[in-house]
Amino acid sequence: MYDLSKYSLTKLQALEAQVIEELKTRHFLSVSKAREQILHIARSAGMSDKDLLAIKTPKLPKQEVAEAKYRHPGDPSQQWSGRGRQPAWVKAWIASGKSLDDAKA
Repeated sequence: MYDLSKYSLTKLQALEAQVIEELKTRHFLSVSKAREQILHIARSAGMSDKDLLAIKTPKLPKQEVAEAKYRHPGDPSQQWSGRGRQPAWVKAWIASGKSLDDAKA
């Protein structure tokens, strides 16, 4: 590993630009290689490029937005469905000793 602490800011920025450019190049090459492998496998299976491009990926069903189960009594615009991480107002509400049941919508 290199000791970068002795590099000047200008030198570090130039190095950053080189790293970013190299990452872009390697990403492009890996995608190109993967594409060629996919085409080779498809052709070996008797598929044409047109057949391969016609394959559509299945769409996932849309997730429904959960209705608010809790609302901040002082500010009804702050709400929470009860799913996922607790918002800051819920944490503060509970920390103040109040019951979450008091904030039910």
